Amino acid sequence: PRSSPSPGETSVLAGLYGPAEVKSSKELADRAVLEVLLRPKVGLPGVLERSREQLLRRTCETVLLGVLHPRSAITLVLQVLSDNGSLLSCCLNAASMALLDAGLPLSSLFCGVTCALDPQGAIVLDPTAPQEQEARAVLTFAIDSVERKVVTVTTRGGCSMEEMQQCLAAAQRAADTIFQFYRDSVRKKYSK
Repeated sequence: PRSSPSPGETSVLAGLYGPAEVKSSKELADRAVLEVLLRPKVGLPGVLERSREQLLRRTCETVLLGVLHPRSAITLVLQVLSDNGSLLSCCLNAASMALLDAGLPLSSLFCGVTCALDPQGAIVLDPTAPQEQEARAVLTFAIDSVERKVVTVTTRGGCSMEEMQQCLAAAQRAADTIFQFYRDSVRKKYSK
């Protein structure tokens, strides 16, 4: 797999609020209500943002131990600052770090990895926007930190089962680097 020549040009700011009081109409007696809001760099959220909000919410709910905060609300706001490709994986990583930083009870962490299959079938990790445009398939995986299992996967375009397995293997290898980044970030924050 090739990495893009200029990673890091996509950035997302995450803010997490809660657990807080929730409106009785939205209240769940057995767990916290999680709301995810994805704000584009410019303009109002559209259908794509709403779809991504649902995917991000479902992914977060798989690791968040919401039963420890029943009858409360947790709101995660993700603001896109810049988008040069691999936006969904950037959002997944920002969400995971926000959950961790807030000190919420979690069963594990997750990370996002985007893979693109270029027209020749080569795997490109963290593709830029132009690389995504020319790719015949773009796959984004959310990978769990404990067993490196897939929590969520989303695809655009077509690929064979074998190519999907190759992308997953590349994503799982990349996940190790991302989880090391998480550890280094937490160590740096708390060593001050």
